[in-house]
Amino acid sequence: MKPIKYDAAGVLIPETGLSQDDLQLLAPQLEAARREFLDVDLALYASGDAVPDAKQPLDAGFFEMPEKLLSEYEADSEGSELGRILKTAKRLQESVDRVVLLGIGGSYMGACALFEGCCHSYHNELSREQRNGIPRIYFEGNNVDNDATQELLDLLGDDDDWGIVVISKSGGTLETAVGFRTFLAALSKAMGGDKRKIAERVVPVCGTAGKLFDLQAALGCPESYEVPDGVGGRFSILSAVGLLPAAILGIDVVKLLQGAAAMNERFRTSTVEEDPTLQFVGVGQALEARRGINIRVLSVWSKSLESVGLWYDQLLAESIGKDFIGATPFTALNTRDLHSRAQQHQEGTRDKLMTNVIVETLAREPISVGTSEYNQDGLNELSDKTMPEIMHAALKGTNQSYNGAGRPTADIVLPAVDEESLGQLFQMMMIATVIEGRVMGVNPFGQPGVEGYKTNMNAILRS
Repeated sequence: MKPIKYDAAGVLIPETGLSQDDLQLLAPQLEAARREFLDVDLALYASGDAVPDAKQPLDAGFFEMPEKLLSEYEADSEGSELGRILKTAKRLQESVDRVVLLGIGGSYMGACALFEGCCHSYHNELSREQRNGIPRIYFEGNNVDNDATQELLDLLGDDDDWGIVVISKSGGTLETAVGFRTFLAALSKAMGGDKRKIAERVVPVCGTAGKLFDLQAALGCPESYEVPDGVGGRFSILSAVGLLPAAILGIDVVKLLQGAAAMNERFRTSTVEEDPTLQFVGVGQALEARRGINIRVLSVWSKSLESVGLWYDQLLAESIGKDFIGATPFTALNTRDLHSRAQQHQEGTRDKLMTNVIVETLAREPISVGTSEYNQDGLNELSDKTMPEIMHAALKGTNQSYNGAGRPTADIVLPAVDEESLGQLFQMMMIATVIEGRVMGVNPFGQPGVEGYKTNMNAILRS
C-alpha cells in the first residue's frame, strides 16, 4: 500500500511569513493533543466511565472502527457486521436496478464521496451490463426541494426495480423523515402494497432506539444496521453508514478499511515531523496564529474528488466552528474553479490557505491533444501533450503564482483515487479534525449550533 504524502513546501517560503521553526514551536502542542486523544479520549471511551462535562460528547469510536471491523470479519466472514453488509449488498445488486439513498449531512455525504471517488463518472448513465449489475444510486432526503423530489419520482415511475437505503440515527431529522415517507409511499405503490416485498426493499441504518428504529420494526425490515454509539454522523463514513452504500456500489470496503487502519498506525507511531496528520494540523494552526489565515481552501485536482471536499467541509465546519472561533472550509475543483475563484485567491484578502489534493496515478490511459487539419485553435504545437500533462502544468503554474504573491499552498498527494488511498485520506482528515479541536481547546464532537434551525423550523410548522 502506497502511503499518502503531505508536502507543505509552498507554505514554507519566505513570502508566506512561516518557517519550519514556526512549525517546530507547535510540535509540543501537537504531541500533547495526540497523547490526549490516544491516552485519555480513547481510554475514556473504551472504559465506559463517566465522561467529564468538558469532553461531552465524546464520539471517539470512529478511530478504532477500521481495525475492529476487519478483525471481526477475519474471524467470521459471514456473521460479522462487514460480512452481513456484503450479503445485503449482493442481495440488492441482484434484485434492484436503482437505489434511493435517503440521509442528510454525515448520513449521506460520505457515501456520495465514495460513489464519486470510486465509481465511473457517468455510472447512472451506463447500461446494467456496463455497470456489471451494480445499481444506479440517487441521493435524496438531504433537502426539501419539492421539484427535485418530484423529478426523481417521475424517473422511478411505476417500475418496481428499486429500493431504499434510509440513514438516520434518530429518524427525527425532518428532511430525511419527509423523504422517507414520500419514497416509501411510492415504493408501496410500485409493489402493489405487498408488505413483505416492501420490507425487503427497505434497508435502514439507524440507532438502537428512536423514530426510524420504531418505523423499521413496524415495516418488518428483515435487514437493518446500526449507526454505532459513540460515532458522530460526520465521523461515520467507515461504519455501516458509508460501508453499506459503498458495498452496494461494488466498492471494495475491505481495502477501504485497510487504508484507514494503515493511517491509524502511522498516527500512533510516527514522529510529529513525519506524520501527515499532525503536519496538516500544524500548518493550519501556525498560519492562523502567525498570519490570521482562517479560510481553508481544499483544491481538488480531479472531478472524482469534489464530493470528498464537500464531505470535509462539513467535517471541519461542524467540528471546530465553535466558541466564536474556527477556520472556514470550502472546496474548489480545478482547473474549473481557476476561472471563477483564482482572481480572488491571487489578489483578494490574504486570509486563505490553499491545500491541493493531487492524484499521482490515473485509472485511465492519458488522452493526447493530437494533430488536426483544423488548427485554427493553434493546438498542433501541443500535439504530443496529454491531459495529465496539461493538468500538471496548471497545478505547477497555479502554485507558482500563489507562492509568488505570498499565498501559502500545501499539497496532499494520493497514490491513486482508489479504496486504499481514500481510506487513508478519510481517516487522516477525521483524526486531524479531532486533534485540531484539542489544540484549539474546543470539543470537536457534537454540533449544538445545528440544532437551532431544527427547533425553530419545527416550531414554525407546528404553530
